[in-house]
Parts: sequence; structure tokens; C-alpha cells
Amino acid sequence: MNTTKNNAVSGDRHWGAHLCMFGACAIWGLMAPLGKHAMTHGVGGLEMVTLRVSGGALCFWLASLFTAREAIQPRDRLRLFFAALLGIVCNQCCYTIGLSMTSPVNASIVTTTLPIITLILAAVFLREPVTGKKVVGVALGCTGACILVTASQPSASHAAASALPGDLLCLFAQCSFAVYLTLFKHLIQRYSVITCMKWMTTYATLVIAPLSMQRMTALPWASIDSRVWMETAFVVIGGTFFAYLLMMQGQKHLRPTIVAMYNYVQPTVACIVSVVAGVAFFGRTQALAMLLVFSGVWLVTQSKSRSDMKRAARK
Repeated sequence: MNTTKNNAVSGDRHWGAHLCMFGACAIWGLMAPLGKHAMTHGVGGLEMVTLRVSGGALCFWLASLFTAREAIQPRDRLRLFFAALLGIVCNQCCYTIGLSMTSPVNASIVTTTLPIITLILAAVFLREPVTGKKVVGVALGCTGACILVTASQPSASHAAASALPGDLLCLFAQCSFAVYLTLFKHLIQRYSVITCMKWMTTYATLVIAPLSMQRMTALPWASIDSRVWMETAFVVIGGTFFAYLLMMQGQKHLRPTIVAMYNYVQPTVACIVSVVAGVAFFGRTQALAMLLVFSGVWLVTQSKSRSDMKRAARK
């Protein structure tokens, strides 16, 4: 057990874990505009979540055929169920439904609260120290992400009274994911990523499928454009299978606060893609925002963990 903890601590500064987190959030950044287009051209929000979770489960079960089989303790099966509820069901359902009720700008701004919530929960439940570097890093990242979101869509309307329920659902999605990151880190370290995601996506499918059965049967499958199906396939294979594979690999080695900080990479990638596609302008404001985002992530990775402080006290 001590070996696992030591590996987690050393992983805070291991480039491989950071590369995994960056890759996962980059995929999610690409997924946002593609998923949004699909959900406004034939596939509804709840249907998209159902396809994403059930398709992800199928991908992880197929991948498990090529990996060593792991025995899961009975009590850990229950923990994986609750991890699926918080990390997949509540997070994806609330965010997707909330996005359909509010503007993309509002939803993107609300997602910047994830590292803040995670920082607080990690301090309360894991007794991780709230250092100056962490606070400044989270603040810089949050500021940069908000600037990117608002600057990339200057003509978008901001929150209206009717958007409040959607904003609150998006906020609840961030809270549920922050709790998942904080409470289930050691469970994720105990098993392989494939094993964890195989069961988490299966449990999530069993919960979501009954809620969406009627809407799934009413979906006009034949009349949906091929582009929408390609976008949906990217959401399932890229945004679920590969992104969660990378995210959970990073989660095994990095502290919850660092994992949450990579949430700020998503609007950065979305901005870069928009500029490359010629639908957005890259200026000094966007450059400053990206500098703030990456400076914030770097500061949090350089902050001391609880284990670091314990080792320093023993010397």
C-alpha cells in the first residue's frame, strides 16, 4: 500500500501522467463542438448520454478481452457503482441536460469551478494542504479559462433568468465529478483502468437506459444525417473510450486537484481549433488567457502535497 502512495506522489511530477491528462482534456475540448452539433441535428441530450455510456461500455468490454482478468472484491463492486453514479451518471446527465437549457458560454464558465470545488474537498476529506501555490494556480487558471470562453464568443448572450436551472445543473455536474475525484482515487489505483471503466460504464448504462428507453425508441434513426453519426461516433470512441482511458491513467498518479486543473485545457483546445478552422480570431487577449491557464496548471503541479510535507517534516 505504501508503494502505491509513493508512486502517486512521485507521479505528480511525472510527464507521462500529465501527458495522459492533457490528451484526455484535449479530446474533450474537440468533442464539445462536435457533440453540440450532433445534439442540435437529430440526437437529443439524453440520447447522446445513453449512446455515449452504452457505447463506452461496449468498447471497454471488448478491450478487456485483450487484457488480464482481474478479480474484484465484493465491497469494491459497490464502490465502483457509486463511482459510476458520481463520475459518469450525475456528471454527464446533469451537464448535458444543463447545456441544453443554458448557453455554451454559461456552461463553459461554470465548468471552471471544478478545480475550486476539488481543492476544497481534497482539503476536507484527504487533508491535502491548501498552499499559496495551489490557490494562486487555481485562480490564474480560472481567470484564463473565463477570458478564453468570453473572448471567443463576444456576441453570445450571457446568463438570463431562464438559464439559471441549466447553470445549476452544470454546477451540480462539476460538484459530482469533484466528489468522484476526491473519494475514489485509491479505488482507481487498486485496479487497471480497463477493469474500472468496464464496470463503471456498465453500471452507468444500467442506471441511464431505463430513463431513456422511450426516447431512444422514438429516435428517427434512418433520417439522421451521416455527419451526425460520425460526430456521435467520435463522442463515444474518442470522448468516452480513449479520453476516460487517458484520464483514469493520469488519475492513478496525480492528486485530485491537479487532475481537476486540466479541466482548463478544454476551452484552450476549443479556442485553438476555432482559430485553425477560421471561425475565431487569435489575439493578445487569447494569448494572455492561455498563458494564465498553463501558468496556473504549472503552479498547482509544483505545490506540495500532504505526503511531501510529511517527508519534509521528518528530515
